Amino acid sequence: MTQVMGIVNVTPDSFSDGGKYFSPEEAVRRARNLIGEGAAIIDFGAESTRPGASPLSWEEEWTRLEPVLDGMEAVRSVVPISVDTYHPETARRAVSLGATIVNCVYPEPVPAMLALLREFPQTELVMPAGCLELVACEPQLLQRIYLDPMIGFGTTREEDLALLRSVPALTAHGRVLVGASRKRIVKKLTGEKVTGKNLGGNLGIAVWCAMHGAAVVRVHDVRETVQAIKVVDAIGS
Repeated sequence: MTQVMGIVNVTPDSFSDGGKYFSPEEAVRRARNLIGEGAAIIDFGAESTRPGASPLSWEEEWTRLEPVLDGMEAVRSVVPISVDTYHPETARRAVSLGATIVNCVYPEPVPAMLALLREFPQTELVMPAGCLELVACEPQLLQRIYLDPMIGFGTTREEDLALLRSVPALTAHGRVLVGASRKRIVKKLTGEKVTGKNLGGNLGIAVWCAMHGAAVVRVHDVRETVQAIKVVDAIGS
């Protein structure tokens, strides 16, 4: 069954839940709650990827993440911990504190992240699917990688639809992880204008990806997504 990765934004300015889990205590509490809702992986991000967000230095990013990762020590044996970062130095420090997945959403740092994987054999990497050629000749390394089609990153509605439709073909090359939550494509497809009222569309993306071979869907609404995938899996079994 497709696994659900639960998102915890340790940011004051995320487009969807900025500030709610900015304090380390709230971030850790949120992570524990998501695990209780069925999250198989927890993904911490300290920099917002919303349009117009200010980039962080790795030092600022690490200041936000370090106390959160320290607070997750007791549950690292329960679920894998992922860190959403494009800074190799943040990734290295996170791995040293027990994170086992690095979620890199930009292609430029991927070579440095791959070097980190070679150095730390227990670590896995989420990377843009467009970087696949960088590991095409390393099948053993590819087994530790998730390919992300990267919907919603400066893309049009038609481009997002094409990226989602590419999921079945991507699964032939490796494990696929899809960021299926709170994307602008839902508003573009449905015309929904009320913030926070796009859960049905989010679930539609997650279920479609699960039915077409995605290994992981990355979402904010864990409980609902886990339920939907369980039902679809049961119908298909």
